[in-house]
Amino acid sequence: MASSAISTDTDCRVPLLHQYASIRQRSVKLCEPLSPEDMMVQSCPEASPAKWHMAHTAWFFESFVLSEFLPGYKVFNADFPWLFNSYYQTFAEFPDKRLRASFSRPALDQILQYRAHVDAAMDKLLDGDAPAESLRRIELGLNHEEQHQELLLTDIKHALYTNPLQPAYLPADLSAANANPATPLDWIEYRGGLVEIGQSEAEGFGFDNERPRHRVWLEPFQLASRLITCGEYAEFIADGGYRRPDLWLSAGWQTAQDEKWQAPLYWRKSNGSADDWIIGALRGKRRLAEVANCPVAHVSLFEADAYARWAGKRLATEAEWEVAASSVPVQGNLLESGKLETAPAGQDAHQPVSSQHPNQLFGDCWEWTSSAYLGYPGFAPLPGSLGEYNGKFMSGQMVLRGGSCVTPASHIRASYRNFFPPETRWQFSGIRLSSLPSS
Repeated sequence: MASSAISTDTDCRVPLLHQYASIRQRSVKLCEPLSPEDMMVQSCPEASPAKWHMAHTAWFFESFVLSEFLPGYKVFNADFPWLFNSYYQTFAEFPDKRLRASFSRPALDQILQYRAHVDAAMDKLLDGDAPAESLRRIELGLNHEEQHQELLLTDIKHALYTNPLQPAYLPADLSAANANPATPLDWIEYRGGLVEIGQSEAEGFGFDNERPRHRVWLEPFQLASRLITCGEYAEFIADGGYRRPDLWLSAGWQTAQDEKWQAPLYWRKSNGSADDWIIGALRGKRRLAEVANCPVAHVSLFEADAYARWAGKRLATEAEWEVAASSVPVQGNLLESGKLETAPAGQDAHQPVSSQHPNQLFGDCWEWTSSAYLGYPGFAPLPGSLGEYNGKFMSGQMVLRGGSCVTPASHIRASYRNFFPPETRWQFSGIRLSSLPSS
C-alpha cells in the first residue's frame, strides 16, 4: 500500500474528516448545473455518465474501506458492489462500460441516498478507532474521487458538445479568453546528467505508479517556456498539417484518416471558412480569435507529435518534464480558478510569467510526453484488488504530466503520472515542445 501523508493518530482524524467532507461536497457541487437527464448521458465509450461517477466514488469507499473496517456495516444495496465496479476483475464482475448510459435505474435520488449512507458510515468510522490501513485507504479514495471530478467535467463537456443544441455547462467567463497576449515562445535550458525522478516514501501520498524514486540519465535539453496556443496550432492546420503523412507516426496517420481528423476535438469550421474556427468549451462556444492566445487542448499524442515535427522540435520525455517541474510550485490555472478552460500564460495572478523556468507546468493542459507508460524500476503494485488501480494499464499507453484546468490543485504534483492511449482527445491534453540545447 502506498504510504500516506496522513498520520494515523487520533488527533489527525478530524482534519481527515474535514478533507473527506470537502472533497465529497465538491463532487455534488460540480453536478449542480446539470439536469438529471444531463447526468445520464454517455457520449463516447471512454466517458461515463455523471450519475455513474457519483455512484462509483461512493462504491470505492464502501467496497475498500467500510466493508472491511467498520464492524457491522451493511451495504446500501446488494447489487451495487458489482453494478458500480469499474474494472476491478478480482473484486467482482461488472457491466460493460459502454452500457453505463443505460443505467436509468437506480434513479438519481437513490444514488444520492447511497452517497449519504456511505458518508454517514464514514463519519462513524472516523469518529472511532479507525485502523491505520483504513486511513491510508481513505486517502487513496479521496484522490480517486478527485480523479473522477476531473473526469466528470471532461465527460460532461463531451456530452453537451455532442448535443445538437450544444448547451453550455456554465455561463461564459470572458476573463478566460484573450485578456493577455501570448508571451513569446522562449527556451529554458537544462544541463541533464544523472537525476532522480519519482516519489520517495517520505514525501507523503503518492500512487504506486509514481514509485520508487530512481535515477535516470538525461542528455542536455531545453523546454519551451509555455504551451502551444490555439493560434499557433491553427497555423499548423493552415499549412496542411492534417494532409502531410510525413509529419505523422504511422498509427497516428491511419487514425487521423479513419476518424477524418481536420483539427482538434471541439473545433469546427465557421460557415465553411478554411481559416476561421468555432471552438466548443464548458462555458460556451468561442471563435478562434477569442482564444488564439490560450493553450490548444484536446489533441491526441499523435497530433501533438505531428505538430512538434512540423515545428522542427519534439515532445519531452516524462523524466525531462519532471526535472523541470520539481522545483516549481504547484500553482496555475487549475480547477479552483473556476475558468474551466485554458488561459494565456501569466493570466493567473498567482503564477506570474517567469523567465527562470517554464510557465504553465501545472494546470491548463495535461502535457503529452514521448514516454510510454511503464512501471519504474522496482515498481510493485498495491496488494489485492487495489493492485489493479494502475499497474494493469501499463501497455499501449503514453504518459501525460502537469494537470489541467479541471484538475483539483490538491491532486497534482511533479511526480504525478497520468496516462492514456495515444489517440485520446477528450481530455484537456496539450503540447509543450522540447529539443536539444541551442548551439
